[in-house]
Amino acid sequence: MATTRAALTEHDIRMLVKGATPDERALAAHKLCRTIDRAELDEAQRALAGEILRVMAADAAELVRRALAVTLRNSPTLPADVANRLARDVESVSLPVISFSPVFSDADLGEIVRLGGPVRQLAVAKRPKLSGKVAALLVEQGGEEVVATVCANDNARMSETALQRALERFAKSEKVLTAVAYRSALPLSVTERLIDMVGDQLRDHILATHPLSAERTLELILDTKERATIDLVDQAGRAADAKAFAAHLASVGRLTPSLLLRALAHGHMTFFEWGVAELAGVPHHRTWLMIHDAGTLGLKAICERAGLPPRLFPALRAGVDAFHALEYDGRPGDRERFQEHMIQRFLTASPAVSREDADYLLDRADRLHEQGKAAAAG
Repeated sequence: MATTRAALTEHDIRMLVKGATPDERALAAHKLCRTIDRAELDEAQRALAGEILRVMAADAAELVRRALAVTLRNSPTLPADVANRLARDVESVSLPVISFSPVFSDADLGEIVRLGGPVRQLAVAKRPKLSGKVAALLVEQGGEEVVATVCANDNARMSETALQRALERFAKSEKVLTAVAYRSALPLSVTERLIDMVGDQLRDHILATHPLSAERTLELILDTKERATIDLVDQAGRAADAKAFAAHLASVGRLTPSLLLRALAHGHMTFFEWGVAELAGVPHHRTWLMIHDAGTLGLKAICERAGLPPRLFPALRAGVDAFHALEYDGRPGDRERFQEHMIQRFLTASPAVSREDADYLLDRADRLHEQGKAAAAG
């Protein structure tokens, strides 16, 4: 206790309680909060620190309470009852704590969302970590700006139900639809619903970023309006369930040698493996071993079993070898560079590629080069 009293000096404590001006008390509050946040406290010392913080939270001067809120907004040492008292204070005091404090429970945040009004709801929506329960409550109770903000927060856990509810409540809101579309990951059902709700520019982003089911992909490809905005190879590479995607394409006669060749040239190895396994009627683990066999016999045998044309074998061999030789470099645009280099190696080593497939891959390589440059510049 003596150590803590030495750190929390009697002068500072007296100044906090009896300082003549709010400025003097605010300065003392700031110093004491920094000391409390940094000191290693035992149970008795923590109790003393808590009482000091409660004195600050009850100070009549907004400047003192704000000094407490700002200084300890990220600190786990702030007692939960003090945090909740500050959350009900004026906005200059409450918002720093609501936005960042790690001491709030989901129940605490839920009460802020229900009773705190739009400004406090917005602060909750921007928090650096947010549970699915609180995010869903924000979607249900918040206005357009709050819902758009929580949907745009990739650190907020958003369930499929919550995202669908956001689309239901704000089906005409460009802000909300854009926020959902630009999340780093989306459930398949949300992506497919969103596709029908947005304009061309946002649709292009969704198609370039999020996977669709094989059924929906084929619907869009067969729709002449969408033909230029979707590529079956790209969707195959992004498929969340490559096995199901390959199975559906096979069932409708779309799992063609050309598609597998193009997917391999892009480096979409997982889809290539499942596609070959589907055509060959061989379990994936055995197909994987044969494709990645260090020699040539395994790949040749599984391609023959899958019914792939013998003339394509040199190209498929070149694609597998190129995939093994390349790796992501971890720099901005590495995905685009990997695919661009993959296609280049594939084409230079694969005389058996048809003119149509070669033209397609050259066009894709050009686009990937531009995307890679844009990512590096950004």
